[in-house]
Order: sequence, then structure tokens, then C-alpha cells
Amino acid sequence: MTHGSPGRFMHDVDPANAGNGGKSHLRLADRLLPIWILAAMAVGIVVGRAWPGLATVLGKVTIGRTSLPIAVGLFLMMYPPLAKVRYRELGGVTRNHRLLIASIILNWVVGPALMFALAWLLLPDLPQYRTGVIIIGLARCIAMVLIWNDLACGDTDAAAVLVALNALFQIAAFSLLGWFYLHVLPGWLGLPTASANFSFAAIAISVVVFLGVPLVAGWASRRYGERIRGRQWYEQRFLPMISPMATWGLLFTVIMLFALQGNVITRKPLDVVRIALPLLIYFAIMFAAGFVVGIVLHLGYGQTTTLAFTGAGNNFELAIAVCVGTFGMLSGQALAGTVGPLIEVPALLSLVYVALRLRRSRWFSHEANRQGRDTDITHSQG
Repeated sequence: MTHGSPGRFMHDVDPANAGNGGKSHLRLADRLLPIWILAAMAVGIVVGRAWPGLATVLGKVTIGRTSLPIAVGLFLMMYPPLAKVRYRELGGVTRNHRLLIASIILNWVVGPALMFALAWLLLPDLPQYRTGVIIIGLARCIAMVLIWNDLACGDTDAAAVLVALNALFQIAAFSLLGWFYLHVLPGWLGLPTASANFSFAAIAISVVVFLGVPLVAGWASRRYGERIRGRQWYEQRFLPMISPMATWGLLFTVIMLFALQGNVITRKPLDVVRIALPLLIYFAIMFAAGFVVGIVLHLGYGQTTTLAFTGAGNNFELAIAVCVGTFGMLSGQALAGTVGPLIEVPALLSLVYVALRLRRSRWFSHEANRQGRDTDITHSQG
């Protein structure tokens, strides 16, 4: 199985340069993505402040406890990369036990424990924010990770398997881990405990809406598109046609997030900084840990990148829904949950560029050299 499916929607890798460290050439539109995201943040804040009642109106249009506009934006983001997955070939990923076990340990053992430690170290005097940050650490990513993984030339097929694995663990383990990290472990350590009753239905709805719907749509597109028009048409014509949808979905989601919550955040900038600090440290450590594990296990660049981003990302939709549903819209926990994606978007976008630089490092140079030889053979045959 190759690392990464053809027809990527956000970048093109020049095969002719593969022998020179596999340098990735991002299109101009992709290189400008950070500017677009900053502009989307600004637009969201302006819209939210210009229409103060907008958050109330949009907040009433929900799926479960999550805003419908955000759900729409996430669908637009996730559908193109899930439509790229070659579902008939996923057996190679599911048989890669090293990747699956590493992902489970990184996401469900290391991640929650690290966020718990950072929350208590950096927010000891702010119990509401601390609880919100711990909940963010429990909600493993099943949505935006597909964007960051695809931008960084990660393995699209592996990403589909790992987010599905996270979804299953989320339904089965989220409530239990919440009870352990908010009540049991603090009690063992002689720290104040917090009680929280998480709705199993809310967790299940989040998984179905934010992963199930786009996953089924992506699978159906691949199955019936190839059956009706063939794989060549599907990958060379259809996928490039729908690819821009992911970019616009990302920008729309950012605008909606800031329109809904940006007004609150601008009123409490110091609180936002306090909440952001453990999150930024968490993203960096989890991303680095994913790359180290991938290199040690010889997973290759594509799957190493996927492992790193699935470990670093979080399911902010679920975190916000749980915090709002359990503690209330105006609670400190809800504010912490809201700050999560607003910090995660620029942080993980920055890590995309880190990953692309690591791709040219000595750890993956053998892959670049092999790609270069394959390209030379193809050109000579042509």
C-alpha cells in the first residue's frame, strides 16, 4: 500500500524532485492558507460583534448539542479526504498491528494522562478551566485530523482507519475515562475532585454526525463512482473537482466558531492565554511523540504523519458539547472547550509545515530516494 492516496486536494508533490528529499511543492493557494485562516478568524469576530444575537440564533439550530452550521462545515471538510480512501484496500492498514497499537496507546493512554498533568500544573488555581482542558484531552480527534493529515501528505487510508478506531473507543471509553481523570485519580493524589455525568447519547450522536455521515458519503462516492465511471475517471476527474470543498469547509468552520464564541474570547484575553498554554504544550508533545514512535517502528513518513496528527488533534465538537451540556453555556468549562479549536487550528496548521520539513530529513530519506528511482524508471519506460 502506498503512503497517501492519489489526487490530494491541498497540495501536489513534484515527483521529479522526489530524489532531492521528496520536497513538497504547495500550490500558491495552499501556501496562503494561514493568511486565509487568519482572515476567517477576523471575519468571524467582526460578524459576532456586529450581530451579538447571532450566537443565540445559531445556537438554537443544533444536532444534539452541537451547532448545525459547524456540523455542515465539518462535513464539507471531511467528505473530500474520505472520498479519496480506497476502502477495498484498507485490509493492509488493519493488519498493521504496530500502527494500531501505537495509535491506541498514544491516544487513549498517553494523551489523556498528559493533558491531566498539564492542566493541574498550569491551571491549579482555576478549577473550571482545568476541568474543561482535561475533557478536551479525553476527546480524541475524528474530524479535522483528516485535513491536517492530507495537507502534510500523510497516509489517507491509515487516517480513515485510525479515526474510525478513535470513534469506537470514544463511545466505549469516554465516560469511563472522564470519571477516572476527574474523580478517581485526583482522589488518589489527594487533589480536589470534580463530578461530571457525561451523556452516552451525546457522545454517540457526535460520532455519528461528525464521522459516520461523511464516512458513508465518502464510501458511497468511491463505490458507485468507480462502478459507474471507472477508477481513472473517479481519481483523475471527480476527486480534483470536489477537493476545494475541504478548504472552503475549513474556512467556513473557522468563521462560524469565531462568530459563535469570538465575542466571549475577546472579553477574557488573559483567561484565553492561561487556557491556551497547556493546549499548545500538549499539541507539541503529542505530535513529537507520534513522530518518534513512527520512526522507531519504521512506519514510513505517511503513516508516521498520520499517527502524529491523530495523536495531537482533539474532537473539539464533542468537548464543547460535553462541557456545555454538563456545566452550562456560560461555565468556565465551556469557555475552555471553546478555546480548544481556536488554538488547535493555527497550532496544527503550523505542525503541517513542521511535518513537511521532517519529510526531507534523514529519517525518511530512503523513501525519497526510492521514489526518485521509481520516477526515473517510469520516465525511461515512457
